[in-house]
Amino acid sequence: MFKTYLQERSSWITFIIGLQFLSLLIALVDPTLSLAGMLYLVLLSFIFLVIFIIVRYQRETRFYKKLKDSNDDYQPVSPFQSIVADHLTTISNQHEQHLSTNQIELEQEKDQLLAWIHEVKTPLTALQLVIDRVNDRSVKQSLHYEWLRLHLLLDQQLHIRRMPAIENDLYIETVDLSSLLIEEIKPLYTWCQQKKIGFDLEHIDAEVISDGKWLAFIIRQIVINAIKYSENSTIEIKLYEEDQHKKLSIQDYGQGIATQDLSRIFDKGFTSTSTHNNQASTGMGLYLARNVASSLQITIDVNSTLDVGTNFTLTFPNRNAFLELSSM
Repeated sequence: MFKTYLQERSSWITFIIGLQFLSLLIALVDPTLSLAGMLYLVLLSFIFLVIFIIVRYQRETRFYKKLKDSNDDYQPVSPFQSIVADHLTTISNQHEQHLSTNQIELEQEKDQLLAWIHEVKTPLTALQLVIDRVNDRSVKQSLHYEWLRLHLLLDQQLHIRRMPAIENDLYIETVDLSSLLIEEIKPLYTWCQQKKIGFDLEHIDAEVISDGKWLAFIIRQIVINAIKYSENSTIEIKLYEEDQHKKLSIQDYGQGIATQDLSRIFDKGFTSTSTHNNQASTGMGLYLARNVASSLQITIDVNSTLDVGTNFTLTFPNRNAFLELSSM
């Protein structure tokens, strides 16, 4: 900051030093003036100049230091600083007003979208009843698959809108894993039939401490991915315990994930390099699953071999921090 201050005041300092050299030059030319006396005067001037610079530096830069540190408690000490401070305050107030307006509009749009999603669910339910009455098996399966895609996309959008306030929505309880898995797999039955995919559930008759609704969302995204990229195979789901942690393994034998993609599958919008032209992929499912899992203190690990299959492992915390908070 001191170097910057000297650069800012360099013209004034140069002017004053120039005047001192001019005084010495006049003393050399004019014999009536004492050169020693003039040197003494110039030396005193330099000393007072240094003291003046130090004092003014402390006084003038206090305002800019606080400004640089983004400290709102800056007090102008000169008319020019007052102009800068007033201008900055005006701009800050305008930005705060715009931010407040944008936040209100964003909340309104969010509420409108949530209301729309809930309204669409009613005709969607009616459409399912209509599809159930279709006699042609192949047509029925095709219609049900398209209905399921629409239902899952709406469900994903609903959870996206709820995620910013997930901390307020969590309800930690003992979750029956067996019932939860069956409830998640059941709606996918027609899709699995179409792709000739079965499920093998092992040791899932257990309970975990989590939020049932959000845990179901995580499992749903992983299972959907397993079905989407598999065919004529079995998806194996099993629960086991390791290092005092309960772990849920979801193993598919589909197309797998390329090595270069493994580190990016949880990135927002990533749709893999091997199936980049797949228009059905949104690149949001695993991204959302990882974010929700983080809020539930669940760790998601993935291992995959291309053209062999993929394994997702959910590791549950052995002591849930949400229970500790609720007991305080």
